[in-house]
Amino acid sequence: MERQLTATAPSDTASRSPEGAAPLSPSGSAAGRTAAPRASRPTRRERGDDATDRGILSWADRSRRRIRWTTNSLHGVLLIAVVIAGLLPLLWLGKAALTDTQDTLRTPMALFPHGIDWQNIVTAWSTVGIGAQFANTLWVALGSWAVQLLVATTAGYVLSVLRPRYAPVLNALVLGTLFVPAVVLLVPLYLTILHPPVIGTSMMNTYWAVWLPAGANAFNVLLVKRFFDNLPREVFEAARTDGAGPVRLFWSIVLPMSKPILGVVSVFAVINAWKDYLWPMLVLRDPGVQPLSVRLPQLQSAIQLDVYLAALAISTLIPIVLFLAFQGMFLRNAGLGGAVKG
Repeated sequence: MERQLTATAPSDTASRSPEGAAPLSPSGSAAGRTAAPRASRPTRRERGDDATDRGILSWADRSRRRIRWTTNSLHGVLLIAVVIAGLLPLLWLGKAALTDTQDTLRTPMALFPHGIDWQNIVTAWSTVGIGAQFANTLWVALGSWAVQLLVATTAGYVLSVLRPRYAPVLNALVLGTLFVPAVVLLVPLYLTILHPPVIGTSMMNTYWAVWLPAGANAFNVLLVKRFFDNLPREVFEAARTDGAGPVRLFWSIVLPMSKPILGVVSVFAVINAWKDYLWPMLVLRDPGVQPLSVRLPQLQSAIQLDVYLAALAISTLIPIVLFLAFQGMFLRNAGLGGAVKG
């Protein structure tokens, strides 16, 4: 009986030990406390550092000062090279537009060797008549933007939010049009514009001949649909519970939450319409309705080089201003932050 009490004493003492203290060993010595296992340090995978090892340089390589300095220097050099490659042609065009023709041909890289010639801009705008083509280009771009935005948002809304039974078939058809070369569609599209099946009147030399084909842009439809797929469905269900119909849901819920993608599609639509050359050249034969992209190449042989470069510089203003105005739409990732309250 005494042996049994003696054998159970250490375990009873260990059970009464204060909370958080290491249990004593059966011998009761201090060595038992040192034998307790320590909490292991979290591994690199548990800390989330494994994501940095997926690149060319591992986490251990980045911790070295020489490698880190070399990598940062290389990134800086590449960034400067990309900026120079992107901005240098535009800067040279702006410089050449304000320089005399002889100075541009003699010293093309010199910075205003004989001063700035503002008369080139005035001549290109008034004498050559670039202002009329500039207005035509604005009409073409605005109409194409409106049609593309209308088709992309409504089609994306149907395929993503309403989701009828035939939505997968429509989605496959829209996706399939991306694999059809644009050159293959020129002849049937041109004949459709020349002899429309419903109205019976040719749309040649009208802006509708450019606006309507621009709306059939499958890329914008799929882009908007993909964005609508990521919208929170709880908001739609709450709106339907409150009695909102499809039109009210589209106008009051979906569109206010889709400002980032609307800005992206708007920039794409305007820039594509601004720089398009082949299709406006085919359907807009009248010089009075031709945009800058079609009219400027025709005027190249009839005007001086400095005036022609000034006209080109004028034609690049709208795309640059448009990108600077909507660049936040490309960089904003938190457009849906306040859509759903926790």
